[in-house]
Amino acid sequence: MPPQHQFELPPLPYAYDALEPYISEQIMKLHHQKHHQAYVTNLNTATAALITALNKGDVNTALQAAIKFHGGGHINHSLFWPSLCPASSPSASPTFAPSLVAAVEAQFGSLDGFKAEMKRLLLGIQGSGWGWVVKQDKGRQLELVTTKDQDPVEGGKKVVFGVDMWEHAYYLQYWNDKAAYVDAVWKVINWEVAERRFVGTAEELRL
Repeated sequence: MPPQHQFELPPLPYAYDALEPYISEQIMKLHHQKHHQAYVTNLNTATAALITALNKGDVNTALQAAIKFHGGGHINHSLFWPSLCPASSPSASPTFAPSLVAAVEAQFGSLDGFKAEMKRLLLGIQGSGWGWVVKQDKGRQLELVTTKDQDPVEGGKKVVFGVDMWEHAYYLQYWNDKAAYVDAVWKVINWEVAERRFVGTAEELRL
């Protein structure tokens, strides 16, 4: 039997303080080093335990649920980090996403209208979850969707970018002011990465 694949915590594509003042260094360290790392560690543990159980003929549904949860957490965060960049970076400008912005304006009337609709979606999430801008695999029609807890985006949809609405993503800085956090996130969206995902030239996610 080949050795079990070991999932690893991906490095951030910027320094922990690079998203200041919109997302604090404290939050980034906690979010990446503790929360994302925990998903990776628990995913590896649950995967190893499930392999052992299956070899004994035990279809352990609890372990399958753990793999879905922690695997989703690993996938979602691995998509989230490259979706952000320092506000001072040229990539933080929508001018780096001409095809995506054209689609946004065609569907939502304007970039501001798109942001307002996305904000309503994010603030409407009850409990923990994610908000995503996605497109169908074979087309360029945009859709705004949410996923609960750490469920990943499914159904043939491709992520353009997403926003983590778990409290650990913002609470130490914004407390319960989720609206302020959402407004701040727009300052650090990596539009260049979003454009590559939208037009289909982004690298495949490696886990």
